[in-house]
Amino acid sequence: MTAVSKPQAQSPSPWARLRSSARNHRSITILAGWLIIAVGLPLIVLIPPLSTFQPQSLWIDGFSNAGVFILLAMGLNVVVGLAGLLDLGYAAFFAIGSYVYAFGASPFTATQIPFWPMLLVGALIAATLGLLLGAPTLRLRGDYLAIVTLGFGEIVPAVFLNASSFTKGTNGIGGIYKPTLFGFNFTLENPVPYYITMVAILAVTMVLLYRLQGSRLGRAWMAIREDELAAASSGINTITTKLLAFALGASTAGLAGVFATSKLTFVGPGQFGFQVSFTVLAMVVLGGMGNIWGVATGAFVIYTIQAVLLKELNQFFQAIHAPILQNIDFVQYQYLLYGIALVAMMLLRPEGLFPSSRRREELHVDSEDISDIPPPTEALGQ
Repeated sequence: MTAVSKPQAQSPSPWARLRSSARNHRSITILAGWLIIAVGLPLIVLIPPLSTFQPQSLWIDGFSNAGVFILLAMGLNVVVGLAGLLDLGYAAFFAIGSYVYAFGASPFTATQIPFWPMLLVGALIAATLGLLLGAPTLRLRGDYLAIVTLGFGEIVPAVFLNASSFTKGTNGIGGIYKPTLFGFNFTLENPVPYYITMVAILAVTMVLLYRLQGSRLGRAWMAIREDELAAASSGINTITTKLLAFALGASTAGLAGVFATSKLTFVGPGQFGFQVSFTVLAMVVLGGMGNIWGVATGAFVIYTIQAVLLKELNQFFQAIHAPILQNIDFVQYQYLLYGIALVAMMLLRPEGLFPSSRRREELHVDSEDISDIPPPTEALGQ
């Protein structure tokens, strides 16, 4: 008898092995990805046409500012993208983190607490107030929750505006101390230390968020997002789970506020209007709710368009003396462009530019599966 040879299993391709290794070592993959980004971005801007827009130092400074909005978008993604809780007052936590650092490191209060512990203090205080916001909204859903969070977002800047004896009102608090590290002082003339600091904060934050997303808490958030009643029936404590979503999202905004204030060295109530919450929400929706990398990419792209591309369009059309276009200030129409982009995304790609696999499956139903469903008459045996 001749032995029958068994077919050999096909070995996985190198790309498949690389993807499997990245999934198994996600934290290392994230840190390596941010290292590549940190090195690559300052080099990419040296290539035309990016090098013609502005000097490399201004690009690096802009990347640090973009990191603030990436932090805000990742924090809001926890509340909106993972837990499914619509928050329209997210800028309030950004304001809280900013004023916490202003109170802890400025001549106004005659205190000079170092920047590094203030990062944690700002995050903790913002998280505490996130719990206070979440507590009275536990029974609210959808539009009602959005209205309450919108009210909170308007109350906080109003409090900082009117408590002039504590916050200097409309004048704001200036002269805030810059970060220092082992005797080295951060300065705006050298944006590299701010850039490295922001990349490190983003890398650590993203690792923690990915860990949370894959944990029991992250799965509970997604269960509440899909069906809160079913999640509660499955034994999930919806009260504490939603409170933790508010707290963790607020803590990330507190981090962003501390960093932004230390870099700007000034804080005022006019910096935290509704347009900040709207911009961050647009970043989350356009980037892809539920996907942390997608949200971060969406925030970076939108900020770059807002801070660089729109200004360059003004200069470009003025330089070539384009009819009508040279008289348009595109920066003034940024929210109009946001609105057009959101409408187009909802019609063409409602899951966002870089959606999570789960959300892509939810929003795109295979037409073949729909055709397999029998008509109502056949289902009833008629």
